[in-house]
Amino acid sequence: MDDVNAIIDLLKEKADARYHAGMKRFGIDNEKALGVKLPEIRSLAKIIKKDHHLALRLWNTHIHEARILASLVADPKQVTPQLIDSWAKDFTSWDVCDQTCGNLFDRTPYAIAKALELSHHKEEFIKRAGFVLMAGLAVHDKKADDKVFIQFFPVIEREACDQRNFVKKAVNWALRQIGKRNDTLLPLAIQCAERILLQDSKSARWIATDALRELTNRRPRKRTNTIHTR
Repeated sequence: MDDVNAIIDLLKEKADARYHAGMKRFGIDNEKALGVKLPEIRSLAKIIKKDHHLALRLWNTHIHEARILASLVADPKQVTPQLIDSWAKDFTSWDVCDQTCGNLFDRTPYAIAKALELSHHKEEFIKRAGFVLMAGLAVHDKKADDKVFIQFFPVIEREACDQRNFVKKAVNWALRQIGKRNDTLLPLAIQCAERILLQDSKSARWIATDALRELTNRRPRKRTNTIHTR
């Protein structure tokens, strides 16, 4: 299945007008959306399988669901830093940002560098992408050394003062996921949250309080001889 028009027709068949109208309630820009639920998009991706050239064409349709589908069928091995930058510039909603980072970007060799780079960005959704990558790496990269995540703590602290909703939620997400990764990172994440709590910022206080609520209630896992990695 490599006909973009046929795929868009399939997506249109699965569109739900009520779901489309409700997208705005969740802070999703639905101007270029059809109103297709994520499980339907994922089911279609399983049929298509990996097709990087098709993914590029799907992304260029500018259709909301087609871009999520593109993130699912694109080949991480063929992703370049330039493609990450190009697609990140197109982010106009948190769900496309999160799906693209979690389905694709965090599975590339450039994920760590891009997490650090994008976290400096001025644009809300591009900056969010940097922290979504940190969260995604903490979950998906089973081989990454703890040092990878320790270098994220100063960045999380630095950007905790950003008041924008989709940035502060991503900063919080990154902090929580890193803390939940293993028993070495957990106390370091708690310490990071405690330092953030001291910042004179409403967003920082929310990020820290919410993270501490979850992280301080976690029980240390039984130690094994396995090296904790991604």
